Parts: sequence; C-alpha cells; structure tokens
Amino acid sequence: METVLLVILLLVTIAMVAVILLQRSEGGALGIGGSSNAMFSARGAGNALTRATSVLAALFFVLAIILTMLAVRGEKPGSVFDRLGNQNAPAQQAPATPVLPTLPKAPATPAIPQPPAGGK
Repeated sequence: METVLLVILLLVTIAMVAVILLQRSEGGALGIGGSSNAMFSARGAGNALTRATSVLAALFFVLAIILTMLAVRGEKPGSVFDRLGNQNAPAQQAPATPVLPTLPKAPATPAIPQPPAGGK
C-alpha cells in the first residue's frame, strides 16, 4: 500500500513541477502566448494552470500526510532511546562489575602539635 501511494506521490510531484513551469511568469518572459478569448488564451490558461496547481498541491499534501500516518502506525510505541538501548545490550549476559581506578595513596602528613589549653 505504501509503495503505491509513494509512486502516486512521485507522479503528482512531477505533474506539479510541470504545471508550475508552464505558468506565466510575472515578467511574461516564459509564459504561454495567445491572443484569442478561448479557454487556453493567456488569461484562460493562467486560470486553468492555477486551478491545476492548487489541486495538485492539495493532493500532494494529503498523500504526504497519509504516508506519514502509515509509517508511524507501523512502528512500535516507545522512546527512541529505549529501542537503541535494547539493540546495543548483549543478549542474556550478566552485567559486568565496574572496575574502579585505583589512585596512589598520598603520603601521611605529620601531626601539627597543639599548644596546651591551660597555659599561656
């Protein structure tokens, strides 16, 4: 189902690009010419191409949202971190005991003599 929708989305995208490129530019340099008042005159073609662009854009967004919903529905619920943690954990092994680094012992400091409490 997703493959069919993805192919349809690709075709809609190509059609939308073609319709956009056929439209008359603001400067009028790349547009379709014509002087008659028929359906595909400059004004009629502009309206038809504008409508076609709107329909194709709406179809593009609907297909993109449907594809996103299908992709999310196929996933397991949960956090990304939970899934990454389960993939990296070894299968049924006891946890290793942590090895703490041993620091060298500091030399003993001599005791400082205290003055007598009662005398001056």
